Amino acid sequence: MFNFEKLDGCQKAIAFADLVYSQTQGFPNEERFGLTNQMGRAAVSISSNIAEGSSRMSQADFARFVEIAAGSVFEVTSQVFIAEKQTLLTKEQFATIYKRAEELSRMLSGLRRSLFAS
Repeated sequence: MFNFEKLDGCQKAIAFADLVYSQTQGFPNEERFGLTNQMGRAAVSISSNIAEGSSRMSQADFARFVEIAAGSVFEVTSQVFIAEKQTLLTKEQFATIYKRAEELSRMLSGLRRSLFAS
């Protein structure tokens, strides 16, 4: 087992990416290379950055990757607003993703703080 697999934040990030993928499956085909692709890539980037950062030799390097992962959470959140305004997501879908993004953002913030405290 790799170290990143033990982190709650990474597990939540993987679940978040799964949620984003499932919620964007119903987007129209013309969005396949637009918002659908962008949201999926940003969501996957979250756990990918946590995993990559966990392999770094210093806590500061790891913290930087966690910061990048948090930026990707914000990116998905921005895109969710657009998807909802374009009626690609229902208000319920928007609320679900937004709530999970808030939770994930808080977890990543806590992880980053803990890395600087170490």
